[in-house]
Amino acid sequence: MTDCLIVGAGPVGLTMAAELARYGVGVRLIDRAPHATETSKALVVWSRTLELMDRMGCSQAFLEAGLRAPGASIRSGGRTLGHPRFDTIASAYNFALMIPQRDTEGLLAAHARAFGVEVERQVELIGFTEACDGVEARLRHANGYEETVQAPWLLGCDGAHSAVRHGLGLAFTGSAQGDDWLLADVRLDGPGAPPPDEIATYLHRDGPFVIFPIPNGRARVVATVGKTEAGHARPDPTLAEVQALVDRRAGGDIRVSDPVWLTNFRINERKVSEYRRGRVFLAGDAAHIHSPAGGQGMNTGMQDAVNLAWKLAMVIRGMAGEGLLDSYSPERSAVGDLVLRNAGRLTDLATLSNPAAQFARNLALRFLLGLHAVRDRIATDEMDKTHCAFRGSFLVARTTSWRSAEPRLQAPPGRLIRALPV
Repeated sequence: MTDCLIVGAGPVGLTMAAELARYGVGVRLIDRAPHATETSKALVVWSRTLELMDRMGCSQAFLEAGLRAPGASIRSGGRTLGHPRFDTIASAYNFALMIPQRDTEGLLAAHARAFGVEVERQVELIGFTEACDGVEARLRHANGYEETVQAPWLLGCDGAHSAVRHGLGLAFTGSAQGDDWLLADVRLDGPGAPPPDEIATYLHRDGPFVIFPIPNGRARVVATVGKTEAGHARPDPTLAEVQALVDRRAGGDIRVSDPVWLTNFRINERKVSEYRRGRVFLAGDAAHIHSPAGGQGMNTGMQDAVNLAWKLAMVIRGMAGEGLLDSYSPERSAVGDLVLRNAGRLTDLATLSNPAAQFARNLALRFLLGLHAVRDRIATDEMDKTHCAFRGSFLVARTTSWRSAEPRLQAPPGRLIRALPV
């Protein structure tokens, strides 16, 4: 029996499907793409997400596949302004786990498969209608065959161009940032290359330049490359253009080679005002997109999924009333607002163009990053979100502590699963 139809089999949809299936809920997971992501895309899994994966039962596979980055550096004009560290995060996973999204999806798909969930590919949601007791969804298969599916709940995990969000008619409010950005997955060599486990940010007068480590000796380079005229598409960068940018912004002692992905992108910052309409829910990029600064996008979406999964499971299995689901949208929307705001501020700070403002920023960073308390706060608040709470949620108001609100769900074949609110 299909209790939940999940649209979109990226990290968010796979997390949703695996968690619901773990609680004994019948799911169907569809995706219109013919295959899983083949590029690196989202790169970092943060501490709170790893804690949730630990509860899900798949953290070890991620730890074995990923690269642990214990800290970062911020540099400008040949000087190091500071070294934020992640080992002060109050978690057993006090590091950034660098792992390409293609590997994340592969590991989550294998985890979901262990609970009997398979992704149905080249199956597209073409429309749906809602009734008082469920949703009627129309699906189209690769061969043109169309089917109608009845399910009590519809979950939109289908990304920034979400068919579920469009079907609900929800506004995706926000804007696109003006600059184009370059992205290059390459190998780096030379005396100027940062340590292979460090996230390195270079604040240059022409714009920021960031190096993210990737497992197996690779790295991602991300940098602003100016504005493109309206209606004109910037061509993908060449390796020579990447090398010239690295020389200009990082000092000329780093060699780039062996590219596997060269592209441009533009930052969009958009969000819906509500994550739920009746029996239809949104999670991940279907509900919120923002600057990649801080690496919070995929993590926030996966945490959306975990939050919704345990609540839906309790309602479907008759352990709670549907009123429990009213907490999902306000809780996760508040987190989305926070991430959107913080990521935007980090991007604005990094892309200052006025020389006087750049000088003041660098001076302030050099001073502040010399203070242990500030470095710790940056690691926890801006990057990891381990201290994120829902003080405004009616769930918190109705309980004396989170622990008294913990649901306990019996998952097949009789294992006791403890699900903490997220």
